[in-house]
Amino acid sequence: MPIHVELFGIPRQRAGVKELKVTAGDLQSLLLAVGRELPQLLDVCLDHDGRLKSGYLANINGRAFVTAAETPLTDGDNVLILSADAGG
Repeated sequence: MPIHVELFGIPRQRAGVKELKVTAGDLQSLLLAVGRELPQLLDVCLDHDGRLKSGYLANINGRAFVTAAETPLTDGDNVLILSADAGG
């Protein structure tokens, strides 16, 4: 299922792009797909096992900040990946 991913703060700076679309059913598969598309985020923001590094968060549809790999995603979700210090 296509998921819209937006990057903010350090992830955006490192990736050199502000958004992309990936196919994923949960947060772990989304992060693995982002790592394949943007390998420059690996070891900075993302672990190779599909988890966020300490100090990084994901927000789903502007409602909930999550880090749990098993967090389910549905078609059309918007996921924001950002550093925990973004915005001051």
